[in-house]
Amino acid sequence: MNNKRIVVNDLMQSGYTYTLSESCGKNFHPKFRPSLTPKDMLKLGVFGGKYMTDCQNEFPAAWFRSANLCPDQADPNVNYFGVSASQPLSVWREKGWIWEKDPRGWFQWYCRYYLGRRCDDDERQIKRWCAMSRHVAQVKKNCERYELDCRPKQRQALLQWAYDSRDM
Repeated sequence: MNNKRIVVNDLMQSGYTYTLSESCGKNFHPKFRPSLTPKDMLKLGVFGGKYMTDCQNEFPAAWFRSANLCPDQADPNVNYFGVSASQPLSVWREKGWIWEKDPRGWFQWYCRYYLGRRCDDDERQIKRWCAMSRHVAQVKKNCERYELDCRPKQRQALLQWAYDSRDM
């Protein structure tokens, strides 16, 4: 058990505290088996490179050494597949996808879960991650293996959910 306390102070949260109860990258829920780590995702290019630019102090510096970021504004060209596969935060809020303790959404939850935080929102977020498997099935059904120019928006979305769509 880790039991390290993390205090968050960034543009979207001030003074939020959580505890790491598991070792980094270990003891995931049995149904939750992402193929990419947060570091992998940031290196590949996700969310137009903008998602994590003001909260790097919360996470390991190693995650950002090779990260593909764009500090000014989201740029789809920064994404691995060069397309935008994101909806605005306002849409996420309208659909009830945002949990108040993770105001940036699923990827923030995943980064904190990967670090070792376990919380009341884990079950919901893992169910959402599992639901993305329908997109895996669509890519596999409609694209030849490694045909990376087939369904690039869907492949980018899968990358943003920690599915390695380059290997489909």
